[in-house]
Amino acid sequence: MKRNGNARVSEVLNDNGINLLSSRSSLSSIVEISPPDIARRQLANWGAIQADTVKVTRRETFEYRFQARRHLLIAYERAERHEGETLIEGLPKSTLREFNYKLSFVPAGHQFYEWQTPRVLTRVTYFYIDLQDPLFDPDSGIACSTISPRVFFFDQAVWDTALKLKAEVGNSDPCSHQYAEALSIVLMHELIRLERTASAAVRPLRGGLPVWQQRRVAEFIGEHLGEPISLAALAELVDLSLFHFARAFTQSFGVPPHRYHMARRMDRARSLLRKRALTVTEIGVQAGFRETSSFTRAFRRFTGLTPTEYRHHQED
Repeated sequence: MKRNGNARVSEVLNDNGINLLSSRSSLSSIVEISPPDIARRQLANWGAIQADTVKVTRRETFEYRFQARRHLLIAYERAERHEGETLIEGLPKSTLREFNYKLSFVPAGHQFYEWQTPRVLTRVTYFYIDLQDPLFDPDSGIACSTISPRVFFFDQAVWDTALKLKAEVGNSDPCSHQYAEALSIVLMHELIRLERTASAAVRPLRGGLPVWQQRRVAEFIGEHLGEPISLAALAELVDLSLFHFARAFTQSFGVPPHRYHMARRMDRARSLLRKRALTVTEIGVQAGFRETSSFTRAFRRFTGLTPTEYRHHQED
């Protein structure tokens, strides 16, 4: 489905149906959604980065596509589908059914296409990143950086910065623009850091855990998610010194043991919250938190929502 630029601009509306795009902030290209009336959208323009918040309003099949001379970062806050596929040029097609709290990255010039029959009302934010903007001058170390395509990944630092940017959408405070510009630079540095970390990970590593040790440690953590697990206990499990084990684990899993353990606990908590059998307090206990307040803080730090908010969104 092809439309001219003016038609696309008319789709970007606030909750009252008011056009948010002025001639100064008009985009040459945004993610094209079809049918266009299935979603309500709000756009914020900070020059170097623009945010496009999207709320799908009906559970029917829709599609969207994008290709431009700008990077596209996608932050899926709520996304579950009965069927569908996601294609980012340079990567294999994905048919993942649930990708709440996931990120995807489409480099400038790459094609992005996705269709889905949603199981829940999708909420997603698109961030359009213009590296030609003066904000990303050569001294920033950003302008010439190359970032690889990524589909359905999670990085806490990128996620947190993206949520802060999203929170500024609709903020008319004069200081908001400057704050958003600062966050834009932070976001690009986080993406570049992620790229460098990934590049280092593909190089041959010496000292990582053998596959059988990785499996043993992962299974042990999975069986004791609700319990404190010491580094010494994990090292003893595979008969390694603390120092050797910590380094080898990080090389094999990409994160230190305590961060891996916490990620698994949050995965378990999200799974339980999607059901009504347990209270938030009971789920916190099963996830290893003695106090509901500490569980709430940890869960919000990891997902951007409190456990109660997360459960409420799953029911909408």
